[in-house]
Amino acid sequence: MTAGTPGQPPEDSLVDLVGKLARQGSHLAQEQLHLVQAELHETSNEVKAAVAASLAAVTVGVAGLGVLLMGIAYYVGDAVDNIALGTVIVGGVTLVVAAILYAGARRKLAATELKPRLTIETAQTIPAAATGSLTNTGA
Repeated sequence: MTAGTPGQPPEDSLVDLVGKLARQGSHLAQEQLHLVQAELHETSNEVKAAVAASLAAVTVGVAGLGVLLMGIAYYVGDAVDNIALGTVIVGGVTLVVAAILYAGARRKLAATELKPRLTIETAQTIPAAATGSLTNTGA
């Protein structure tokens, strides 16, 4: 700091101001990185939990569904007097239902937002903040 005129506070030199700006920029970059990490961690935990729950449901459901479908296939085969044909009919209907369920699951997965939205929004305001033209958007 350089000494100012009597009665006025001392002024920072240009070198001091540039140093402060560099430190603040570095701090801002670190905070931005922490925000990205937090958002990605939160999103990945949500995806992990959803996948684990889905796998558990599929494991139990496949076993039960297999037994149920075999029983239905025998009943349909008995009704048409051909066990093999009954099994093929039930298998075909099961595959159609599986395709419909898969299409729904794919849409849900596609709708999952994996981008760190808050980080991107904050990063877009950095140039305006650096130039002093940041305005309050009411957000």
